[in-house]
Amino acid sequence: MFQRFALAISLSLLSSTALAADGPLQIYISKAEQTLTVYDGDEVVATTKVSTGKPGHTTPSGIFSILEKRKYHESNLYSNAPMPFMQRLTWSGIALHEGKLPGYPASHGCVRLPNGFAKTLFSMTKRGAHVIITDDPVAPTPITHANLFTPRLPVDDGGLLSDVELRPARVEAGLAPVEVAMNAVPPRSGAETKVTIAEPPPLRILITRRTQRDVVSDVQRLLGTLGFDAGISDGLLGSRTIAAIKAFKEKNGIEKDAQILSETFLGALYAQAGEDHPPTGQLMIRQKFAPLFSAPVDIREPEKALGTHFIEATAVDRYKRKAEWRGVTLDDHLPASTQKRLGIVTPADDKSIFSAEAALSRIDIPDEVRARIETMLSEGSSITISDTGIGPETGDGTDFITVTRAKPRG
Repeated sequence: MFQRFALAISLSLLSSTALAADGPLQIYISKAEQTLTVYDGDEVVATTKVSTGKPGHTTPSGIFSILEKRKYHESNLYSNAPMPFMQRLTWSGIALHEGKLPGYPASHGCVRLPNGFAKTLFSMTKRGAHVIITDDPVAPTPITHANLFTPRLPVDDGGLLSDVELRPARVEAGLAPVEVAMNAVPPRSGAETKVTIAEPPPLRILITRRTQRDVVSDVQRLLGTLGFDAGISDGLLGSRTIAAIKAFKEKNGIEKDAQILSETFLGALYAQAGEDHPPTGQLMIRQKFAPLFSAPVDIREPEKALGTHFIEATAVDRYKRKAEWRGVTLDDHLPASTQKRLGIVTPADDKSIFSAEAALSRIDIPDEVRARIETMLSEGSSITISDTGIGPETGDGTDFITVTRAKPRG
């Protein structure tokens, strides 16, 4: 009876705290401790016991967000099993939902929540809220770094943003126009007039290493500026693009190489196109579960792993040009084959050295790209830094989903 009474008090406190929440909620789940903790900034809003996936159906660890919410849902994988107050994390079948808690991992991969708690949590969250799943428990802490984004007004000091060349992606047609704010200085007066700004939806930012498709897309663009017909900049190494690369090599006396995208070729191509060097990183933006744009960045010391980090803006004041950031560093042990493919010599196994701040210090973001992002920054915008880029769970109707790997036993 005492346990039921304590649970009732817990849920009552949870509900009242949710109404007073000031910022975006974050949900942290520890598989080792079988617990779930809800944070509003640094404040713990609620905690509960959970039941995650049993052996053979392990709940994946990583960075997720709530993609879909249904008060009543039936599993299409396991005999229409009921999943009340379902909050979907992946389209492959991982979700939070009400279920039995035997005191140990017992689900088929989902995270089961206690009766009552599942309903209350469902009422607190919104689509897009982040869910971080780890083995050992972690908690968000304040992060300050010069490389973190600072919100700004779309018109700053009377100037307009330059038309930086960014790679467009499929933009969601339903995105409403964003009202902008500007500072107008009336004649004969130093008074400043502010127009109310409508905050855009939160950004999802992923900073990672470049893939071959990113490199090929740049090669096609640069070859086109130099008069070679490489086709559209789609990142696909087709016959038309290969022919253009061979033509460039022949014209510039570059000897045949086993690699079509050799370092010698890339260096010569970027130099002729007036760009310093091939970038080593890529920054990608999503908004409202749809790709928005991407742009190249540089990762210094690319032979060292970046590690996996999640950082979220929990307070944004555009007029004061201030933002508060909180985040965590996650365990993510890359297989030797993955490290070799990515050119990583030093893995990020020591979180005290390979921290989020250390990763941010190695990333160079062009000023034009930074300006574009900072005019769109809003509360709840997040940054994921990862060596492995877009995983298979990221797709249509998702944020960036990063699945991490546990350290091999033994």
